[in-house]
Amino acid sequence: MRKVSGASVAMVMAIAVYFTLFWGYEALRVLTSPTYGLDDVWRSQYVFGIGSYFKLQPMALMKLAAFFGALKLVVALTCAIHLVDRLRSVAGGKANGDVLEGGLILVVAISMAAAAPAVWTQNGELLREQVLNLLLAAVAVALCLVERNYTRRAVHPAIAAALPQGEAFSPLR
Repeated sequence: MRKVSGASVAMVMAIAVYFTLFWGYEALRVLTSPTYGLDDVWRSQYVFGIGSYFKLQPMALMKLAAFFGALKLVVALTCAIHLVDRLRSVAGGKANGDVLEGGLILVVAISMAAAAPAVWTQNGELLREQVLNLLLAAVAVALCLVERNYTRRAVHPAIAAALPQGEAFSPLR
């Protein structure tokens, strides 16, 4: 079971690096642009889609774009904090996965909000980008759960002894 835990830690760290680099770059691009990234039409289509749904004026569109940029920066910083925490745990200590899980909840919320206009306009290319982010977040959360289950069994042997080993649980028996 230790090899599964090591592989899951490596995969979670790789996903955290992805969100740190790509979403951090996207957030810095949006927040340093004078129009908050609205000049790049391809990457800001979800802002225009949400803005048209709520009938937002141009200044409100800029505020919405800045809001999404700030949220992406928060996700990137959260993943960077998790990476630093993971590297600190190599030297000694214990990594806390709750920080990453909070960031992944933001990833899911942002991706769902950005995927809605792509579904409304039937734009498959934009939807594909959001589905990739959702899948990476889902894999990372699943691996965090595997790791948490492994550490719980390793730390508390009484819990591991109480769980059934050979038979599967069936409420219909």
